[in-house]
Amino acid sequence: MNTERPINPRFDDDLHFNLVKPGPPRYQTRTEKPVRYFEVADRENGLVLGYVWAGDEDDAAAWEPRQAAGPRGLMEGLGWFNRLEKAKGRGIRPSQAIEEMLAEPATGKFGRALPDSLTDAPNAAAVKALAKGD
Repeated sequence: MNTERPINPRFDDDLHFNLVKPGPPRYQTRTEKPVRYFEVADRENGLVLGYVWAGDEDDAAAWEPRQAAGPRGLMEGLGWFNRLEKAKGRGIRPSQAIEEMLAEPATGKFGRALPDSLTDAPNAAAVKALAKGD
């Protein structure tokens, strides 16, 4: 009696791997290098919803929601993140991306960029600490 099992035809062919195409280009979301950032405030009551920051040295930029803004800060980030993704797709530096955002401040779902709030921070962690602590 033969104890060998028949080969399943699915496993008889060579193994093939399909490469998954990476997503759209994105800026780095962390940096220890200096960054510039601005506030995004609610259009109606002026509550700061979060911060958009950017640093050219590490090709980094991101949205940092303000903890005190709660879910609205998180929701607001979708629009700003989308704008950053599109800017990276066009191949522009992070600093240019935030300059464009400041030139067109009222494009968020709930908020608008505050051009007079543009300032420097030592790194992205400082902006994150600001968002958590105020």
